[in-house]
Formats: sequence, C-alpha cells, structure tokens
Amino acid sequence: MVRLITHNLLACHVKGCTTNNFPLVFQDVQVELQETEFNPDFIRNMLCRLEWTALVNAAKQVGDTSLPPERPDMMDDELLQKLHHVLMEIHVTDGAMVCQNCNHTYPISNGIPNMLLAEHEIG
Repeated sequence: MVRLITHNLLACHVKGCTTNNFPLVFQDVQVELQETEFNPDFIRNMLCRLEWTALVNAAKQVGDTSLPPERPDMMDDELLQKLHHVLMEIHVTDGAMVCQNCNHTYPISNGIPNMLLAEHEIG
C-alpha cells in the first residue's frame, strides 16, 4: 500500500526530469484507512526526515486536513497522533501519482505504485 510516509520519499526519475520532480501529485485516488499501533518514538524520529510542506499537501490531496501548514517546533501528543494517522494509517489503494514537471503518470493499483520506466524514459 502507498502510505504517505512512502510518498514523501518518491520523486520522478524520467530522463531529463531533474527539477520540480518532487513531490508527485496524487490524482483520482481511492483511500483506505487501516488502523495501526501508535508508536510516538517512531513518529518523533521520522519528523526530521519528512518534507513537511509536501506531506501536508499530499494529505490534503487524499482528504485529510488535520496537519498544520507549518512544521511545529514542539510536538504534543495530539499532534503526534494526527501525524501518525497521516503517515501510517492512510493507504492509497488505487489512482495515480503525477510528476509536476514532466507530467509522467505513475499508476497505483491494488496499493502498489508502478514506478518502472520505459527504456526510452531512463536517464
């Protein structure tokens, strides 16, 4: 399943697509919520690795508006729970991710993103 924690690491790698290739934009997605055990230490440790603006925008694209637009300096338990929900419990099952630069589409089917490129697209 494509989780937003995974999406936050993905960029377009089409030949010649080297600027504005992150983040990929969700398009026509179907979302499934799957409850997972809350691990506040894991969420705290992931915070420094996240591109916050990309995460907030991706969450909005899948219908979640619970995160603040700016990365907070301090994380209280309520915000950690919201972040856990966005990162770990929202699963994109079908749809696509589209590059903002070259418009290449990466389909998502049954929760699996197809990130493979055709031979002529490899750089």
